[in-house]
Amino acid sequence: MTISVPLRIIDLHGDGFHPLVDVVLFAQPFTMVLDTGASKTALDRTILAEANKQMNIMASDKLSTGLGTNTMESFTASVSDLHIGELAVAEFEVAVLDLSTINVAYSHMGHPQVLGVLGGDILTKYKAVIDYGKEILKLKTRRSRLRGAMKVVK
Repeated sequence: MTISVPLRIIDLHGDGFHPLVDVVLFAQPFTMVLDTGASKTALDRTILAEANKQMNIMASDKLSTGLGTNTMESFTASVSDLHIGELAVAEFEVAVLDLSTINVAYSHMGHPQVLGVLGGDILTKYKAVIDYGKEILKLKTRRSRLRGAMKVVK
């Protein structure tokens, strides 16, 4: 089964574009940046802690790279109730970082605050197809593969 989710492509005022996707976490709506260059989904530590006071955020011995530094302190958390459109994402581990500089920059450009970046871990698992022209994200659920296998067996 393929799920289509609307994207918003925002202009970074001459510095490129970012696709944004609306998600639901802890039954609350958020916006995330779709980031094909991020190997792992990462959430902002402050926003995550405010959204769920009981969230177990654990220190990590890994340093994050790719956000303008290679010395950013990193944490991890297990997320089990992320929804992207109609897709309920299975429990997975996210990086938890201080993404306040991204949100400050977005604010200065008139863009919404983001919970974090949706990275390659989720995009690969659900075989994401990004259509910039139609401004949609297509995700495939495993259910369709099982249905197809059942049809072949019958």
